[in-house]
Amino acid sequence: MQIIEEIKKNELVGNPTEIQKICLNKLKLNPLPNVKSELWRLSNKSKFSSFLDYSHKNKESKIKLPYENESQNVVRLIIGENSIINLEGENYSIRKLEDSQIIDYIKKNISNFDQNDNWSDLLNHCLCSKKNILGLNISGNKIPPIEIFSASSSESFNAKTLIVFFEKNCKVDLSQINLGNQNSSLSQSTYLCLESNSSVNHGVVSYGENKSNLLNSLNIVQKAKSEYSLGSLHFKYNFARFELRINQLEGDAKTIIKGVQITKNNDQIATYTKMRFNGPNGKFDQINKSLADDKSHAVFEGAIIVPKIAQKTDASQLSRNLLLSKNAKVDTKPQLEIVADDVKCKHGATISQLNDEELFYMRSRGLTLSEASKLQLSSYFQEIIACIPIPKNRWDLLDKLLTEN
Repeated sequence: MQIIEEIKKNELVGNPTEIQKICLNKLKLNPLPNVKSELWRLSNKSKFSSFLDYSHKNKESKIKLPYENESQNVVRLIIGENSIINLEGENYSIRKLEDSQIIDYIKKNISNFDQNDNWSDLLNHCLCSKKNILGLNISGNKIPPIEIFSASSSESFNAKTLIVFFEKNCKVDLSQINLGNQNSSLSQSTYLCLESNSSVNHGVVSYGENKSNLLNSLNIVQKAKSEYSLGSLHFKYNFARFELRINQLEGDAKTIIKGVQITKNNDQIATYTKMRFNGPNGKFDQINKSLADDKSHAVFEGAIIVPKIAQKTDASQLSRNLLLSKNAKVDTKPQLEIVADDVKCKHGATISQLNDEELFYMRSRGLTLSEASKLQLSSYFQEIIACIPIPKNRWDLLDKLLTEN
């Protein structure tokens, strides 16, 4: 594990920034997460080692975008390529955060980091150079859709950071696309802060190539009366972890999460979510789907934390999993931690296969087995894809999934 050895020898970064120094000091004593902890015990050790085996000192390669930007009404940003951002419309503003604002925000978060639970972000901030940190302040209610791309380059380890502050009464569609090039690793840490009465429709699509790896950490903070919805899709990665942490600071907010991870061959893709309520009248609804084929491994672990102060919480978490091979494996663990006594909370998990009766019915009507299977998968994917704010005429995600899976 090349990167870990460089951390131990203090050779990871030349002329480190203040943030990098803080994170390096936190990691030096325990440069790896505790593999016995609940968050890391299911991670494939060999794949995790290969994730850390690439050099982070290689130059950035040009991003090969999956589709053209044909709309003039879409704001497209690429982390690592944008130096000046200051867009003003009649009813909105998108501007770049000052360096001091970015530093102060990251330092504040680092001070509360647990070395094990937040290891992914600590590693990211160790390796992320200034040019690969994008900070935005967004305000207004007639904001054009925003697309933000992150990518790794072949034979390299790349770290990217995104920080976005959404002002009061802000309403926006935000798409985030992570692209993994062949034989590479990408660390992506994202922080979204929603002020009161703001509404964010967020889509995260992570799409890799042969032997690409991903560590994707998403941290959400919501003020009262805010609404956050997420549609996420992760596929074609040798090894990937999606870590989602949501904190309703004052309660009285709404969160909707719908995601799917697709594994084939010998891949491992895992999703870990932690939903924390810190006030009353919070709402949370989550559906996470996994589809595992061949000899692959899909993992989902979710926690809903409801302390005594979070009365009147209404939360639901469902894990739905589809096995397409007898050699594939799914681990799922939705869980509740409730102290408050006046709540509505539920959770559940299912693991199944394609419906034989439906397949038989469709084949009796003239469809081939392949066509019938794709029709079933189409309905399985569609619920999640409908939540991702990328129009079908720009990038047909459903067609891509049915073609490649």
